[in-house]
Amino acid sequence: MRVGDVMTVRAARIRYSSNMLYAAEIVGLSGIGDLMVVDDENVFIGVLSEGDILRTALPNIDEILAEGGTVRDAFEVFLRKGQELASCPIAPVVIQDPIVVSPDEDVAAVTTILLQRHIGRLPVVEDGKLVGTVSRADICRAVVGTL
Repeated sequence: MRVGDVMTVRAARIRYSSNMLYAAEIVGLSGIGDLMVVDDENVFIGVLSEGDILRTALPNIDEILAEGGTVRDAFEVFLRKGQELASCPIAPVVIQDPIVVSPDEDVAAVTTILLQRHIGRLPVVEDGKLVGTVSRADICRAVVGTL
């Protein structure tokens, strides 16, 4: 069985020129935590995860202490940093050298990568273009069958 047989073709994607607010909206609306980043010609550039977005907004200990040092203070800094990030470009946060697979790769080999590296979803790229994603759920559905 090949990746092309089980992959999701309609991948959640975002343009490299987008801002963090748009990325957060796509994550929130789609429920998918890994956005595939492409240019205007659908050339694959990288991946932006919900974790990347959240880590960018998290305050460091100095910021928390400067506000008073409480958990409430930390949350207020977190919210403020998140609001300040809204108009910032996603480019600095995009992982530009992720693991990618091709549609012709063996599903068993890709499953091993997903499990060993604790990855939930990988971009499927062919000739530099994003053609889909393959996730653990896609593989479970194909191997075990849908309920």
